[in-house]
Amino acid sequence: MKNFGINVFGDAVMRERLPENAYNDLKTAISQGKSIDRKIADIVANAMKDWAIEKGATHYTHWFQPMTGITAEKHDSFIMPDGEGSVIMEFSGKELIKGESDASSFPSGGLRATFEARGYTAWDPSSYAFVKDNTLCIPTAFCSYNGEALDQKTPLLRSMEAIDKQALRIAKLFGLQDVTSINTTVGPEQEYFLLDSEMAQKRPDLIFCGRTLLGATPPKGQEMYDHYFGVIKPRVKEFMRELDSELWKLGVYAKTEHNEAAPAQHELAPVYTTTNIAADHNQLTMELMKKIAEKHGLVCLLHAKPFKGVSGSGKHNNWSLSTNTGVNFLKPGKNPSDNLLFLLTLVAVLRAVDEHQDLLRISVASAGNDHRLGGAEAPPAIVSMYLGDDLNEILESIERGEHHTDADKVKMTVGTEIIPYIRKDNTDRNRTSPFAFTGNKFEFRMLGSAASISETNVVLNTIVADVFKDFADTLENSKDFEKDVLALIRKTVSEHKRIIFNGDGYSKAWEDEAARRGLLNLRSTVDAVPYLRRKENIELFERHGVYNCTEMNCRADIMLESYSKTMHIEALTLLEMIKRDVIPAISCYEGELSNTVAAKCTISDKIDCAAEIEIIERLSSYNAHLNRLVKDLELAVDKSQANDDLLERAKHYSDNILFIMDNIRNVADEAETIVSREYWPYPNYGDILFKI
Repeated sequence: MKNFGINVFGDAVMRERLPENAYNDLKTAISQGKSIDRKIADIVANAMKDWAIEKGATHYTHWFQPMTGITAEKHDSFIMPDGEGSVIMEFSGKELIKGESDASSFPSGGLRATFEARGYTAWDPSSYAFVKDNTLCIPTAFCSYNGEALDQKTPLLRSMEAIDKQALRIAKLFGLQDVTSINTTVGPEQEYFLLDSEMAQKRPDLIFCGRTLLGATPPKGQEMYDHYFGVIKPRVKEFMRELDSELWKLGVYAKTEHNEAAPAQHELAPVYTTTNIAADHNQLTMELMKKIAEKHGLVCLLHAKPFKGVSGSGKHNNWSLSTNTGVNFLKPGKNPSDNLLFLLTLVAVLRAVDEHQDLLRISVASAGNDHRLGGAEAPPAIVSMYLGDDLNEILESIERGEHHTDADKVKMTVGTEIIPYIRKDNTDRNRTSPFAFTGNKFEFRMLGSAASISETNVVLNTIVADVFKDFADTLENSKDFEKDVLALIRKTVSEHKRIIFNGDGYSKAWEDEAARRGLLNLRSTVDAVPYLRRKENIELFERHGVYNCTEMNCRADIMLESYSKTMHIEALTLLEMIKRDVIPAISCYEGELSNTVAAKCTISDKIDCAAEIEIIERLSSYNAHLNRLVKDLELAVDKSQANDDLLERAKHYSDNILFIMDNIRNVADEAETIVSREYWPYPNYGDILFKI
């Protein structure tokens, strides 16, 4: 495809525009994870500048990912005075390698005070530069003046180095001597909602919060399953077509698109790529979704649960591990029971997930995702693993010390000659499982739609690296390698099989069973975040150089602060909606009905006014109830702001304020069902979800 990657300073462009020695030095530095010589950086910067200018760029920016969950940019032009009253276009290696931003204005968990503003952005050569909006965007890490990570990219790169180091030890044990690097690869499936912009702009909750704080359930939702994989509406198809085109120009491997389960919900899935690149691409995807939606008179919602009563939006993180020679550690092969590398990797992940359920739960924690987890479209907050019957039987056989005969793939027919046979997979899928093996990868389904995939993959990379380290320490001293590998697999399965669950993750029975097994059920962000400060978790990340203790504590503070701020904005928005719009609307409709009753009574006292009087009484009761709840919410919000302890403040929002907000919603939603449409101040769910 001729337009794919045309706005990316990728490998082909570098090969064409850089001197051969500079190109080779740059590629070697990237592949070996070494720093780049300043002279090479100057050459790269000049070529990058010339290429970008040809693409229409006038500015450059260090494109980075602070702890806000979105990307950040500061633009500088290429112009430099030439000393003769004119300018030249210039861009040096120094400007390419390092930039500066105000570190105190981004979330830092106390690492930076207001008067300590300096922070640095540093070029990440492993992620290609690109041109967007006439600006050369250079992917960078973001760190404080003292070198602490203030972003998503820095710890992700550290975790990739950690698992590369330990996985290489495993590869060498299995005779893969030609392997020089091992990367985790990810394909994040992205769910989202598209709404008519005119409708969405009439709702303050969608504008300020990205989700509806009010809204009665419509007569029809997703129960007929007619939207799922249905024909894509022309307006949405035009959006998808432009989105694909723009993503392809930026080298994003956008592949699959379809309607999702809820009305107005859709999904985009890319081809897998290296985790760092996948994280950058996913950030670009979310940015372009919002931008292109506006051009089509639409609004793109990436909140994990925008609408009560229908499916929320997640992001499925498909994770695997491959060598630079193309060996996938998680590919079972024709005979998985004899594939010791696969089995050892499988049980390494098994142990990692079991030992670090808390970290995986924390990696997806947010105020928005708390509303989604456990719903009919999302896995529960309990972390478990699905392996399928075939792999389960293999591990059980190994645990018993028995040989397992692998099942052949069955040829399926569907009862008509014209349809060719298909090969049936050896195992089914389980959409209720948070962490499922799906062929040659693991699919982690707990992420919310707006989440950066970096946090989850930092955890995955680090916890698996830690188990690989322990495995390598054991096996490098082995006298009988195959025997010791099988013994290690057997021991790991025996100690960690409690995390395996192949049944219905939505059921109450599983919740009870998980408790008996000793699995964690961290229902909310506030329940989960304190686990980040556990001594064992801090030691884990420090052991692999991914986070230090200070960075861990700061990230916990940032998560709690973000939770409270999100809830505070939602509470204030709800108060404004109820006081300024909902209560007056109910009162106006009451007045209209009261006038009707008075008019009827004027005509004749025999006219039946029972219906109007009953509605007036109900609405009067709703308004009185709302008025009391508004006062309760105002007092609760004021109390929360007086609490300086981040955890206690977050608990107050979770335990008290959210409860009051839910009560307000329930009353307002009841009122919406009986107030005339012409009086209700906002578009209802039917208008929003079905009119595109």
